[in-house]
Amino acid sequence: MAYCRTFKSQVSWTKLVSGEIQQRCFHSSPAVFGASKVAMSKLDTKPLPYDTLEKRIKIVADRLGKPLSLAEKVLYSHLDDPVNQDIERGVSYLKLRPDRVAMQDATAQMAMLQFISSGLPKVAVPSTIHCDHLIEAQTGGVEDLKRAKDMNEEVYSFLKSAGAKYGVGFWHPGSGIIHQIILENYAFPGLLMIGTDSHTPNGGGLGGLCIGVGGADAVDVMADIPWELKCPKVIGVHLTGKMTGWTTPKDVILKVADILTVKGGTGAIIEYHGPGVDNISCTGMGTICNMGAEIGATTSLFPFNHRMADYLKATSRADIAEEAAKYSKSLLTPDKGSHYDQLIELDLTTLEPHVNGPFTPDLAHPISKLGKNAKKNNWPVEIKVGLIGSCTNSSYEDMSRCATIAKEALAHGRKSKIPFNVTPGSEQIRATIERDGIAQTLREFGGTVLANACGPCIGQWDRKDVKKGEKNTIVSSYNRNFTGRNDANAATHAFVTSPELVTALAIEARLDFDPTVDSIKGADGKEFKLSNPFGDELPARGFDPGQDTYQAPPADGSAVSVVVDPKSNRLQLLEPFKVWDGKDLEGLTILIKVKGKCTTDHISAAGPWLKYRGHLENISNNMLLTATNAENNEMNKVKNQDTGEWGAVPDTARAYKAKGISWVVFGDENYGEGSSREHAALEPRHLGGRAIIVKSFARIHETNLKKQGVLALTFSDAKDYDKVQPSDKVSLVGLNQFTPGKPLKCILSHADGSSDEIFLNHTFNEQQIQWFKSGSALNRMKQVAAASK
Repeated sequence: MAYCRTFKSQVSWTKLVSGEIQQRCFHSSPAVFGASKVAMSKLDTKPLPYDTLEKRIKIVADRLGKPLSLAEKVLYSHLDDPVNQDIERGVSYLKLRPDRVAMQDATAQMAMLQFISSGLPKVAVPSTIHCDHLIEAQTGGVEDLKRAKDMNEEVYSFLKSAGAKYGVGFWHPGSGIIHQIILENYAFPGLLMIGTDSHTPNGGGLGGLCIGVGGADAVDVMADIPWELKCPKVIGVHLTGKMTGWTTPKDVILKVADILTVKGGTGAIIEYHGPGVDNISCTGMGTICNMGAEIGATTSLFPFNHRMADYLKATSRADIAEEAAKYSKSLLTPDKGSHYDQLIELDLTTLEPHVNGPFTPDLAHPISKLGKNAKKNNWPVEIKVGLIGSCTNSSYEDMSRCATIAKEALAHGRKSKIPFNVTPGSEQIRATIERDGIAQTLREFGGTVLANACGPCIGQWDRKDVKKGEKNTIVSSYNRNFTGRNDANAATHAFVTSPELVTALAIEARLDFDPTVDSIKGADGKEFKLSNPFGDELPARGFDPGQDTYQAPPADGSAVSVVVDPKSNRLQLLEPFKVWDGKDLEGLTILIKVKGKCTTDHISAAGPWLKYRGHLENISNNMLLTATNAENNEMNKVKNQDTGEWGAVPDTARAYKAKGISWVVFGDENYGEGSSREHAALEPRHLGGRAIIVKSFARIHETNLKKQGVLALTFSDAKDYDKVQPSDKVSLVGLNQFTPGKPLKCILSHADGSSDEIFLNHTFNEQQIQWFKSGSALNRMKQVAAASK
């Protein structure tokens, strides 16, 4: 039956595309193309931009004179100036015009505070705020949501009123996770969207270029300023074959993470293509693109196909599917012979189910080797908690397939041995799985259905079953498993895998259980083997939208008041950072020399700190709490070079700031890996940091630092990291000749009177150098606006 459904869908897709091609042969004038008034979404009036995008990409294609990849087509069709824009992968800075902006509630606070300080009356592009990050998982969805609304009333009221005043749509708490809401309502093939969350690339499952950024980038776009992005390289992943057995779309990205590592995608878009693409569901493609953030990729995407068309129809957007089909060849699929900077071949037929971790998402284990590897490395084999859902894996297909596993176990008298938490991705998913009995099956299996929110995936988890510091293992279908990420316990060994494997592993609660070959003992003492997972890709009865949780902005919000209480400990209006005084930065003190992995979680922790995301002074108390100090191999313990006392990192930074002592941080490889968390850049700037000098940066964090006026610099010779001594005084000289492509000189003055002169590379362009000189990108925006009056 499944084959018949797929075949029928393929036939309808072929008819759809051939019909549209035929229609365009008869109606090919630009006037006819422009006549389409299909809206970008059910909630927008602005029409799809395909006509404009096609004209732009034709200009670029004629200029470049070569076949274009899909990533290039979507990206270059959004160029602000396609005629004159310099285009060279990995070199040029592109000026782009995104179609929309999306912000989650934790990052939206700072983004909206920055927008307010810009003095602009209304956002220039369709924008939305999604309340998903501030809901802590404790007992269950209903109770947790009610408590979150009470605890965060001030923040929600601020975001709701700011949205109404400045023309931003507002999704109430309980609506669901931002990325699932985008997929269900806003994503479309060919879209260019920026979102203030690192997993924004989820929208690539519907053929869009959806890119995670900091709030300052969002402000640029909302203020109608062209958005800047270094022209990405393109890594192709050629898919062949078809997944069978326990292999799922999650295993594609888990394997790609194994191949590329956490920094292998930095500065590149991952473009999936090939005959294997049609064997993956639309939401499965979303899963793959979502977790592309874990390999540092700018974003990921798939070409438009019938699986996307099916999903668009199922989510009441058949008109968008039909309109996209008209532009399938010109805009939404790669040209034959297009060039990839790197090409990965992946055969889905031979791809084995994977489990990645602990502590990093690129440490991959085929399920057949997981138990052996765990024992060899002395990782706890017993699993304490299983968790499914999140923005990565909470589709109807995911939940449906997990329910079939749970039903089979229940039929044999077995259920989850351990706490089993279920996070629906959206109100629509929650309502549909409740209606179809899936949620009840998962409850009977032992599951607790949590709120439609991020929850334990981002540390919003009031975990009680283990003590802090207790070594233990958890397995989830999430995307990120950094140290302490889920439960603030550095001893928790977190593994990420498919929701199907999480469900199966929860039955035996051991890492050395392999459901593809091992049997389970039923309640009657007889052994049984789990069947291969199966489930409907889309609900046969259609989606149940559930409760209406969306608030559209009024046509005129000028009369709306946005109030920030000066005494609030949750929200704080921003003060502009000081402009550069035109002098070299001499005699800087080293706050900390960071050793090893330092993600944005290390720099600005989430979990309980999320409540301070709108208050820069308060949240700065979490700065670099879990970064390892190279001087003593300890966390949150640095020496105050002024007093000789040892103390916490943020306390020491505040002490320096109080005395007017500017400071610098030195770091290791891929510094700032992880979230789009611009607080990881705002906090050092706020507490007196002037430069972050590392071996290499993750893309989003490097940009965020530049936006806030911090010098983001890398060693010309990575070995110079070893020359840095914690007691050094650091001078960055020649700043009056700060120019693109020219390294800066750094003098390390050691305590014994000797010194080392080293050189530091940077990726600043002319505009970004102006951000530094002006004190921040926001300051520069105000200067330009004032000069134009």
